[in-house]
Amino acid sequence: MALSAREIEKMILEILPGATVEVQDMRGDGSQFAAHVISEEFVGKNRVQQHQMVYKALEGKIGGELHALSLQTSAPK
Repeated sequence: MALSAREIEKMILEILPGATVEVQDMRGDGSQFAAHVISEEFVGKNRVQQHQMVYKALEGKIGGELHALSLQTSAPK
């Protein structure tokens, strides 16, 4: 069963409470998503560390229910 953009957003917010999370279903079929995550938790972390934090929230879903995710992360400016 495919995930919805809202479900992905909720999973990210569980591990990064207070983050600004925008998730879009790029094809409209629940197989490819784009996410932009802005979090205070990213301050002082490089891009790889930021992405690892988001992927941890989606553990077990990537490659299964979640086929593809284009990810952008940043700390607040």
